[in-house]
Amino acid sequence: QVQLVESGGGSVQAGGSLRLSCVVSGDAYRRTCVGWFRQAPGKEREGVAALYTGGGSTVYADSVKGRFTISQDNAKNTVYLQMNSLKPEDTAMYYCAASRCSGGPLLSSAYNDWGQGTQVTVSS
Repeated sequence: QVQLVESGGGSVQAGGSLRLSCVVSGDAYRRTCVGWFRQAPGKEREGVAALYTGGGSTVYADSVKGRFTISQDNAKNTVYLQMNSLKPEDTAMYYCAASRCSGGPLLSSAYNDWGQGTQVTVSS
C-alpha cells in the first residue's frame, strides 16, 4: 500500500493552464506506475495519463495528447500533470493512483492505491 496526495487544482478560463502534483510515499515510488484519472458528474472515470517511475515511460489518452504532459521529479517522489490549452470538457475531479504496473496503464481497475482528488474547473 502506498500513500498519494494530489494538489494544484483550481478554476481557470478556457485556454489556460494548471499543473497538478501527486506526492507518492517514498518507499513505494521506485518502480511504480502512477496514473492520472478524472471523473466528471454523470461520467465514468477515465484515464488521462500514466508514467512509469522507474524509467519515465509515459502514455496519454487521445483526448489530451498534445495538451497535457506527465512528468516526475524523483528527488521529491512527485508526479506532475501539466495541463495546457484547457477546455471546459476537462472539468472534473482529478485523481492520481499507483499500481504495480501489471495492468493497463489507463485502466482504473489496474490501480490499487488512490489519492483523494483535486477539482479542476474550466470556464468558457
